[in-house]
Amino acid sequence: MTRYLQIFGLSGAILTLFGAVAFFFTRNILDPYVLIHLGLGVVGLLVYLTTQGGALVGSLRRRSTRYGLHSVSYSLLFIGTLILLNFLNTRYNYRWDFTEAKLFSLSSQTTKVLAQLKQDLLIYGFFERGENPRVADLIKSYTYQSPKIKFYATDPDRHPEMAKQFKIQQTNTLHLIYGKESMNTTETNEEALTNAIVRLTKVSKKNVYVVTGHGEPSIEDRQNSQGYAAAKEALENENYQVKELLLSTQERVPVETSLLILAGPQKALLEHELNAIENYLQSGGRLLLLLPSPGGESLKGFLSNWGVVAGNDIVVDQVIRLFAGPSLGVEPIADTYSPSHPITRDFKERTIFPLVRSVGPANSTREGLEATPLVQTSPTSWAEKDLDGVFKKGRASLGPDDKKGPVSIGVAVTADLKKIGGDKEGDAKIVALGTAGFANNRFINIFFNRDFFLNIVNWLVGQEEMISIRPRSIRSSRLQLTEREGTTVFYLSFLILPEILLITGLAVWWRRR
Repeated sequence: MTRYLQIFGLSGAILTLFGAVAFFFTRNILDPYVLIHLGLGVVGLLVYLTTQGGALVGSLRRRSTRYGLHSVSYSLLFIGTLILLNFLNTRYNYRWDFTEAKLFSLSSQTTKVLAQLKQDLLIYGFFERGENPRVADLIKSYTYQSPKIKFYATDPDRHPEMAKQFKIQQTNTLHLIYGKESMNTTETNEEALTNAIVRLTKVSKKNVYVVTGHGEPSIEDRQNSQGYAAAKEALENENYQVKELLLSTQERVPVETSLLILAGPQKALLEHELNAIENYLQSGGRLLLLLPSPGGESLKGFLSNWGVVAGNDIVVDQVIRLFAGPSLGVEPIADTYSPSHPITRDFKERTIFPLVRSVGPANSTREGLEATPLVQTSPTSWAEKDLDGVFKKGRASLGPDDKKGPVSIGVAVTADLKKIGGDKEGDAKIVALGTAGFANNRFINIFFNRDFFLNIVNWLVGQEEMISIRPRSIRSSRLQLTEREGTTVFYLSFLILPEILLITGLAVWWRRR
């Protein structure tokens, strides 16, 4: 009988302990689990203390009991140490992302943008019932990177005055406030949120003019795969103001131009336009020149004056297709970049360049010019000079006159204006690439073309701190649990399973004893 009473006491202690733990986390005394455990636990303890209280006091005087209490004390000390370590971990923690694609890490652009915050950035999230675990988890990653991010989840039904004040039209909308500037965004992924922060934090917009009038792809064309609407949108997300420029009707390049883009002209530029671009560069201008393939003879002569050689060829790289063997590839993939230039110093990703010609630095340049090859195709590629064979017959082979890969297809030029004979202090910058297709609607979002394009623009306009890898809009899949499902998982993993193991262990120990 005494043994059964002792089992009553042990069971009562265990049930009371787990009932108290459940109440601590749920704060609900009416929860069935809490009520059952506390009720049965208290009954078990009362039965034991009433019948075996005297024996319990006597057992405490035994040497074996003192040793047992010492063991319990050491166990409690160990548990307390674990609790302290977990507490410190919540206050001072560091994250490691071991996934190959860094699915749970913010992009380098996001971390750079957050590091430049000079004051608090307030983010109000308007969600149904004030809850959106996915967005909250994303913004938690932002707050981990910067303590200046302050996030407030709000239910628009409970706070209609805030929804009206911030002009919230639908749920799952974020309202951002930075100083006197504010804006809303209904896209709640990292790419959209970082772009919104960039727009808020940049004080002034840079003016980008895209030359038109020679058959260039339009920056407003969204339907045609050759259009540049996606490139324009990418620039606007970085807070650039993009406009078309009919240079043939202008006396000169506008003074407010931060960057001039000439992308794939199909007809020759007028001498007046070439002179305007030359004068713009001599005044410290910035030019991004994307050559057409083929054509652009007048541009080849223009580039030679700035230490760049554009070949009259097309880069070919054979593509191996499963069960089909090698085939002609005129869309070479590149992953070799200059390790010394700011545009590509930390850039190791793949880019694709359709119908690209060779573009490299001249063997000898005039004083004051520094030309750096930015990107090269693979060693299996070559610069094919037989253009008729490629475009009309669809075949090519490496001949004695062709240049074997790796082939340079892009060059960055920095010119010291004084040393090249100019009147002004400062420098001019040019980036020349052998194709305009890599940034069109079809290719800009393939591999890392968009990042390469934007990094070029940021270097040209003097915003090297923005050179980075942008966030991907596709994130890892996550399992979202309802409140009831989460509670069930908590009880099963944190309470019931450990409780069963503890009771079983004590029962085995008691029986062996």
